[in-house]
Amino acid sequence: MEEKRPLPCEHAKKCGGCQLQQLSYPEQLKRKQRRAEELLGAFAPVLPILGMDEPIHYRNKVTAAFALDARRKVVSGIYQPGSHVVVPVDRCLIEDETADAMIVTIRKLLPDFKIKVFDERSGTGWLRHVLVRRGFATGEVLVVLVAVSPIFPTQKHFVKKLLEKHPEITSIVLNINDHFGPVVLGTREKVLYGAGMIEDVLCGYRFRISPRSFYQINPVQTEKLYRTAVDFAALTGTETVLDAYCGIGTIGITASGKAKQVIGVELNRDAVADAIANARLNGIKNCWFTAGDAGEYMQQMARDGMKPDLVFLDPPRAGSDERFLSSLLRCAPKRAVYVSCDPETLARDLAFLTKGGYRVQKLQPVDMFPYTRHVETVVLMTRE
Repeated sequence: MEEKRPLPCEHAKKCGGCQLQQLSYPEQLKRKQRRAEELLGAFAPVLPILGMDEPIHYRNKVTAAFALDARRKVVSGIYQPGSHVVVPVDRCLIEDETADAMIVTIRKLLPDFKIKVFDERSGTGWLRHVLVRRGFATGEVLVVLVAVSPIFPTQKHFVKKLLEKHPEITSIVLNINDHFGPVVLGTREKVLYGAGMIEDVLCGYRFRISPRSFYQINPVQTEKLYRTAVDFAALTGTETVLDAYCGIGTIGITASGKAKQVIGVELNRDAVADAIANARLNGIKNCWFTAGDAGEYMQQMARDGMKPDLVFLDPPRAGSDERFLSSLLRCAPKRAVYVSCDPETLARDLAFLTKGGYRVQKLQPVDMFPYTRHVETVVLMTRE
């Protein structure tokens, strides 16, 4: 029987971000282990889930929406599920405390600089969101102001005051998003202070993180996730590795020291540019990154007789589509390591791949998001 307890967060019922707050952390891990076993146990035995020693304040990226409440008072926080109502949050159980404090400071500074928040009902105002990213290993902090216009009359004095309050900030960027929809960041940016990006260290490698870079939000567990993936790959230094969905190159670069060469493929051109810069930053010369569809790239490799020895798959929560998985079957690498962020879509994809000739050898769940229902899993597959 699960051990229930009082909710530790005053915002829990309205926010909806932490679905397992009523459970102690050991009970959360037990529930996630059961879910992984129920969905994936038919493919292979599921190893014990890797949890956190300190499962709070782990999010290195914090995004706050700014709005006016019913009394026309400025609030910042999280959208209530399925709505555009902002739940005021000054301190979150799972968010980085430094980031939370900076967002509160920015909100308090707005009246002094006559900065108005954007009001969706009237279409007036300027500031929409604030995003803060912190490198846990380096301590570097990036603050992103998301606004509807690049015009910022009090920019110089606002930046000066914010740096006085938080001298640990290393970069400030103004992001312009004048499109209305669920996407927080726009495509135009203006650097107000610093380099416009920060660096962090993961698995011994340095990575540059820009406002729109995809970078895992729990670096402590990401180290466990990626080290598990590289261990499962069992590289000997002679392999050609394909890193599908490579993002900014984190998995591929982590594996590069044990492979002959790594080829990373990613649709997002900005991410590919970051991956190339990250390989250069770490002095790595056996990684090559390209923008494109990973499935099409694998088909081309098969036609050219360039079959990779191992493929890393790290798709989004929706999993891989049949077109990509069919390409993997045609390319037929000896081994594949699938890094999944949803056991349901993983079960679907594994069913397809096992019918096509792969066998699941290992299944390792990792708790990347304590207090939420999400479960990550690393899977080793070999070609029969």
